[in-house]
Amino acid sequence: MAKKTEFVRTPDERFQNLIGYPFAPYYTEVDGLRMHYVDEGDRHAPPVLMLHGEPTWSYLYRRIIPLVAGTGFRALAPDLIGFGKSDKPVHREDYTYQRHVDWIKLFIKQLDLKQIILVCHDWGGLIGLRIAGEQPDLFAGIVASNTFLPTGDTPAGDAFMRWRTFSQTAPEFNIGDIVKRGCLNSLTPEVIDAYNAPFPDDTYKAGARQFPALVPVSQDDPATVPNRKAWEGLFAWKKPFLTAFSDSDPITKHADTFLQQAIPGTQGQPHTTIRHGAHFLQEDNPSDLGSAIIGFLKSVPRTRD
Repeated sequence: MAKKTEFVRTPDERFQNLIGYPFAPYYTEVDGLRMHYVDEGDRHAPPVLMLHGEPTWSYLYRRIIPLVAGTGFRALAPDLIGFGKSDKPVHREDYTYQRHVDWIKLFIKQLDLKQIILVCHDWGGLIGLRIAGEQPDLFAGIVASNTFLPTGDTPAGDAFMRWRTFSQTAPEFNIGDIVKRGCLNSLTPEVIDAYNAPFPDDTYKAGARQFPALVPVSQDDPATVPNRKAWEGLFAWKKPFLTAFSDSDPITKHADTFLQQAIPGTQGQPHTTIRHGAHFLQEDNPSDLGSAIIGFLKSVPRTRD
């Protein structure tokens, strides 16, 4: 019998009265763990799957979700395992790249999602682009924002390696402060509190600590081979693919150019550079990012099974 994963669950009262986050909670189970997600809009409309990254949660998309639902789409924003209102395994070895991919695959299967439009940021792209490359028939289009699908075949860059070292060595790992430092705009204390809400103490931060260590930075990384395989699918991807990167993110700088050159579906798309945006462009310039996403959604052909 497989060993059960030891986890903690953030108390519900930590999420009461969060500023700008009025969404009803929904839950499903993946691999014995409870996964939370936001589900707004018409349940029969084409699904838009918004995947957050490190160290945020669905709160990152709070100003995008109503725009998507209001445009006639189903807005879905899960909290990755270890983040937000989802369960949080307490041992770092319980978090692997493959498990994160498998958890989102289970989420997609359990909600029976088809013709998905993926919106992905940071680790949301490392997971979402991997799945799209492996199972392209599940998807109708992709919006990639400050993200990539690394294989470890090229250097990760100094900015990322500094962040990786910090994440593994810093005695204090203040989630709200990390998000604040990844923005150009100042965040209000209430917003910082919302990013800290899922993490009452360090017991809840194993996933947030582990994520940077899971990014492939060498060719012997366990994710290198499956990510290379996923790239084969992306190199043949002809469905709509939009990049909406910010102008001031040192970690993902120039990744949008590579995606545009490598993926056929990017051709002819109105790729945009979001002005006045650091890594968390959803905080710095949600208006321009939202407009880019909505314009893309309206352009993607709708098909029903």
